[in-house]
Amino acid sequence: MKDALIKLHISVFLAGFTGVLGVLIHMNEGLLVWYRIMITVVTLFALLKWKNQLQEVSSHMVWKLLGIGTLIALHWVFFYGSIKMSNVSIGLVCFASTGLFTALLEPVFNERPFSWPDVGLGLLSLLGIILIFQFDTRYRDGIIAGIVSAILAALFSVLNKRQVQKVEPRTMMIYELSGGLLILTLLMPIYLHYYPVETIFPSLSDWFWLLILSWLCTVLAMDLMLQALKKVSAFTQNLSLNLEPVYGILLAFILFQENEKLNTSFYAGVALITVSVLFQMIRVIRKHQQKSNI
Repeated sequence: MKDALIKLHISVFLAGFTGVLGVLIHMNEGLLVWYRIMITVVTLFALLKWKNQLQEVSSHMVWKLLGIGTLIALHWVFFYGSIKMSNVSIGLVCFASTGLFTALLEPVFNERPFSWPDVGLGLLSLLGIILIFQFDTRYRDGIIAGIVSAILAALFSVLNKRQVQKVEPRTMMIYELSGGLLILTLLMPIYLHYYPVETIFPSLSDWFWLLILSWLCTVLAMDLMLQALKKVSAFTQNLSLNLEPVYGILLAFILFQENEKLNTSFYAGVALITVSVLFQMIRVIRKHQQKSNI
């Protein structure tokens, strides 16, 4: 359990950079995610083929993984849309509501007992978001997009939990992201019709940041996260991911001076989210200690 929590929090730290990279990459959210997934899929496929580590998977499982992968792709589109409609801090803090949605969805899909403490901690995070939403109306569109991204992330994580014991993490990742790449490729003509751009090709600086986003914040981070998910619940994973806003917001403060644009309701909301994460980690550690003593 200890190793799983360490891997989980390394992946969370890497994920904290994704919001900042969303600002540094000067592409709209649809193209940004398409390139992110394309680079990741090509890299992973080449790596697994070279090391002869691509696991054979039944056709039935392949279709499952492709379907689940569409959720993570759509989650990323809404996540970066939230950032581009508001700012890094708002987009990241909305992600904290993933804990609540996971607490509600996991008992339904994974046959776990319904947990009121999980719901309570998720509601505490949601209350933090409501504080920001209610008292800072400049970012409402970004907040709504952020909440949609959190719902999709929760559904992805819950469904992933059912498959993670059956397929090796990197193989699972490549099939899921291939599903995400496929759905975005099919939707891209419609997307670009409503959100036209001058060019669909990244600039040199965009390529650099896209490679960082794909190799470190996607391949490495997702690999560690999938390994951790074998030991921890989807709820613990997602509530731990609430630390992602903390890392990302600190970076946004340093790089973009976003702290000058935010009011006291934002900081009150972040405080509630941080408290919910700390309480959940205390609960996880105590449960593990009790099992060890039995």
